[in-house]
Amino acid sequence: MTAPKLLPLAVGLFAAGVLAIIAVFVLFATGHGDLPLWLNVAATYLPAVGLALGIIAVVRRARRRRS
Repeated sequence: MTAPKLLPLAVGLFAAGVLAIIAVFVLFATGHGDLPLWLNVAATYLPAVGLALGIIAVVRRARRRRS
């Protein structure tokens, strides 16, 4: 996957992860204690994967411009 295609994917994954984190906080604040597994996994891993892919995309773009 090339950097121009990778960066929007990274931003989308990161944004989805942040929305999942917000949903977890809102649900806990309203008294829900037993959240679904998929929501906890999304809140845990999507921001990290999005951030990692974003860093990879930016580094690849910078290296491509240098050469």
